[in-house]
Amino acid sequence: MTLPDRLQLQLQFSPAKLLEDLQRLEASDWIAHFVTQNYEGSWDVLPLRGPAHAEHPVMMAYSDPTCEDWADTPFLASCPYIQSVLAEFPFELSAVRLMSLSPGSKIKEHCDHDLSLEDGTIRLHIPVRTSELVEFRLNGSLVRMKAGECWYLRLSEPHSVFNGSDISRVHLVIDALVTPAVVQFLAKQGSDGVQAVINH
Repeated sequence: MTLPDRLQLQLQFSPAKLLEDLQRLEASDWIAHFVTQNYEGSWDVLPLRGPAHAEHPVMMAYSDPTCEDWADTPFLASCPYIQSVLAEFPFELSAVRLMSLSPGSKIKEHCDHDLSLEDGTIRLHIPVRTSELVEFRLNGSLVRMKAGECWYLRLSEPHSVFNGSDISRVHLVIDALVTPAVVQFLAKQGSDGVQAVINH
């Protein structure tokens, strides 16, 4: 199965309820993203699901491609609505994180070489708090994602983000290893008229 580099799924979640869960966690100890050469400013992570035997939040936040055993972190217990969001996906999830990009910060153009359906791991983005002044570019063109929407993005291709707003942009970022259940799910999403949107 071949997908476009971006695909808006039919799933639609409540922006207000997502924001309520986020507000419960904003005072938590978020972790600066490990790959510092990929961004300028502040890009922070809070792990909601991570390697099962990780005890420190830093290790919980690591999306380990070799990990075979994943578990919810204590942070997820404070997020009843996000728990219901994750239950909508009919396949096992690996890493699940909230990722926050502060005002004026930039994620430099880069490729995540293992993050595509073709390479064995999918990544889904659900904006929790965002703005029209956030510029997410994939293959040079804008991807306009609104709060509560769910998107598949082929991040093995060049992408970058600039937060030109005065709020922290926060996405719920969901990873899953590609299995027959994942392929069936995405095929159904695609066949039911999902929008493949390229905004220039």
